[in-house]
Amino acid sequence: MAEKQAHLNGAYYGPSVPPAANYHRPSRSSGCGCGCCLLKLLLKIIISLVVIIGLAVLIFWLIFRPNEVKFHVTDARLNEFSLDNQTLRYDLAVNITVRNPNRRIGIHYDRIEARAYYEDQRLQSVPLTSFYQGHKNTSFLNAVFRGEQFVRLGSDEAADYNEERISGIYSIDVKLYLRIRFKVGRVRTSRFRPRIDCDLKVPLNTVNGTLAAAPFTTKRCDWDY
Repeated sequence: MAEKQAHLNGAYYGPSVPPAANYHRPSRSSGCGCGCCLLKLLLKIIISLVVIIGLAVLIFWLIFRPNEVKFHVTDARLNEFSLDNQTLRYDLAVNITVRNPNRRIGIHYDRIEARAYYEDQRLQSVPLTSFYQGHKNTSFLNAVFRGEQFVRLGSDEAADYNEERISGIYSIDVKLYLRIRFKVGRVRTSRFRPRIDCDLKVPLNTVNGTLAAAPFTTKRCDWDY
C-alpha cells in the first residue's frame, strides 16, 4: 500500500502536485535588421539638415531683413498699334524703375530679356544691358518694341481688339525674364531665374503726338518665381 502523504493539522490534501515545468520560449528579435537602422539614421540626418537650414534662414533674415525689389513701369508710349490681315504693327517704348530697398544686399542682373505680349501672343523679345545694383539704389531700364508680327486672334480676341481700338487703350503685357545673383558682403549666391510681370493699359498716341485717351499711369509689376 502506497505511503500516505503526511497530514497537516490533521487534514488530508491529496497527493502532492509536482511543480510546473518552466519552459523558456525563445523571444523573437524586436529589431528590424540593418535596413531599419539605416532608415532611422537617414531620417535623423534629414531632420538635422532641415533644422540647420531653418536656423540659417532665420539668422540670415534677422541680420539682413531682406525686402522685395520693386519694379514699376513709370511711362509707356504707344505710337502705333494696328492690325491688318492678322499682321499686328506696333511701336511701344516703356520706362521701368527697379528699386532695391535693402541696406546690405546687392544684386547682379546677369541677364535681362524684355518681352511684349498681346492676347498671350509674343510680339518681340529685346535684350537689355546687364548691370549690378547696389544697396538702397534705384536703377532705370528702357525697352523699345518696334516691328510687326503675325497674330492669330479668335473671335473673342478680335472683339477685344476692336473694343480697345475704339477706346484707344490697349492691354499689353511686358515681361522681364531675369538671371540674377544676390551679393551679401563678399558672398554671392547661385543664380535665380525669376520673371517680372507687368500688365499694362497703354493709350495710343495720335499722329500729332497727343493721346487718344487718358494718360498712362504708373503700374507696379509682380514677381513670378
